Amino acid sequence: MEGWNYFNYFTEVEEYFWKKRGAHLLVSPLDWAIMETWQKAGVPVSAVLKGIDRAFESYQRSRRGGAGRPLKSLAYCTDAVLEAAAEEKEAGVGAAPDEKRPAGTAEAFSRDELKNYVQKNAAQLLKAAERWQQDTPELGARIREVAKSLAGNTSLLDAPGGPDLEDMERRLTVCEEKLQAALTSYAKEELMLRLRREMDGQLAAYRGKMKGEQLAQIERQYLHKRLLEEFGLPRLSLFYFC
Repeated sequence: MEGWNYFNYFTEVEEYFWKKRGAHLLVSPLDWAIMETWQKAGVPVSAVLKGIDRAFESYQRSRRGGAGRPLKSLAYCTDAVLEAAAEEKEAGVGAAPDEKRPAGTAEAFSRDELKNYVQKNAAQLLKAAERWQQDTPELGARIREVAKSLAGNTSLLDAPGGPDLEDMERRLTVCEEKLQAALTSYAKEELMLRLRREMDGQLAAYRGKMKGEQLAQIERQYLHKRLLEEFGLPRLSLFYFC
């Protein structure tokens, strides 16, 4: 994985899963939640790909795989991925993405590209704040506050030397956490129930195969992603920069 882009985690995993599945299909919200859980836990991309390989090999030996049914979700791969990650950690190889970045990663994006990305997201948040101002002024104010904080981070990109992407990522994560807290506080009960029913339906076949902590993390990431989608708000992390 030499030369792997620090902020290309999801693309690498997504494209590899497509390749193994043999179909270029949209990755489900559940799959994205699982990838985010691995990324936040520092699971190296090398361990994820190795785990996917093992999961597909196991699935092909199963009754469903033998009958020609496709493996549809990354949820089937979770145990194999975590097992591969534990092996790499024990062997001392496959450093996590935020621990072993290739030299020159800071130059992966230009200052203008980064500024445009942050400013575009801040503008989208301000539009959302205006939409919510009349019906739920408190939510509108919270979103506007996050937008202002987000836009303020662009000044860091004018500092001498290359941009500190790790520090920028930390700041964007704080903004997204504030945004998530606001959405969770003001989301209607009917919406939260619908999202949880949706989530439970997608997780039903895999709950018995996951550990409680792992399952809780996936649920949090799933609801995080879906709430942002429902409110029409962007992901702020540089991992979603394109």
